[in-house]
Amino acid sequence: MELRSLRYFVEVVKQKSFTGAAEKMFVTQPTISKMVKSLEDEIGSPLLLRESRQMVLTDAGQIVYQRGLEVLAAHAQLEAELNDLGKLGRGTLTIGIPPMGGSLFTPAIATFKKRYPKVELKLFERGSKAIEAALIDGEMELGGVLQPVDLATFDVLPISRQLLWLVAPKGSRWDSLVDVPLADLAPEPFVFYGESLALSDLVLNACREAGFTPAIVGRSGHWDFMAALVQAGVGIALLPAPYCRRLDVNAFTCRPVVAPEIHWDMAVGWRRNGYLSNAARAWLEVVRQTLPANLGDDFLQGPADRFPARVRNAATR
Repeated sequence: MELRSLRYFVEVVKQKSFTGAAEKMFVTQPTISKMVKSLEDEIGSPLLLRESRQMVLTDAGQIVYQRGLEVLAAHAQLEAELNDLGKLGRGTLTIGIPPMGGSLFTPAIATFKKRYPKVELKLFERGSKAIEAALIDGEMELGGVLQPVDLATFDVLPISRQLLWLVAPKGSRWDSLVDVPLADLAPEPFVFYGESLALSDLVLNACREAGFTPAIVGRSGHWDFMAALVQAGVGIALLPAPYCRRLDVNAFTCRPVVAPEIHWDMAVGWRRNGYLSNAARAWLEVVRQTLPANLGDDFLQGPADRFPARVRNAATR
């Protein structure tokens, strides 16, 4: 069984589309179709059925897909172990970077490249949920994940613990408040996170705990675009405190959200009991040195008059 045809078939199932798989693998759709057909001929049974506009796995397809994931993960681990026979002066390391946490990793990336200039860092920007799936499938060794995660499946190195803050246009009804109960935001339109981001589920669950379902008027995975939509009057947003610190105090009102507090807990995650290459272990060491955990006071750095004293005090409660 050719590994390439198995890889293409697995990607078709993941994307639920021959076209999507072709785009992901950077080949033409006829190439994908030909390789999947070749795999079906070799097995002697159809693997995929098209019913209406949906793609359905046959019984044989289910088996090949599940075992295919295992084979591809084992192959990726084999390559990593063989690469480790050489020195750390060369090689590649694939890391998942969540869109909302990218800036957290910048110091570690810069330090790693200075120490190991010949190791190629392949950075993939994906949501935390997609990164977890890629770690399980063996597509990458390490990735930024939003806690909590399944600790039976993953090991984690915490790097940041922050609160989500309300972001509203300057002159809003929250200007004079120290903090904002989440339930008070129930009538407001929300600029929300993309559905593929774990933060979306985190905020949605917190809103439901507070007794309401938010009215979502737009979604994005980029904090600066979310802030721009807030400034344009589209709605309010909840952003991690460090990003609020970057906003113009003359244009935005930023206040901590309470009852409940919503924590943005970022960590580097990897598959428990999985193989970590020399490059991956070197990356973790760089992260330990450059990204100290529990950065809760980070929001308060900068000019002392950026926020009213009572708001600065509230952030450390």
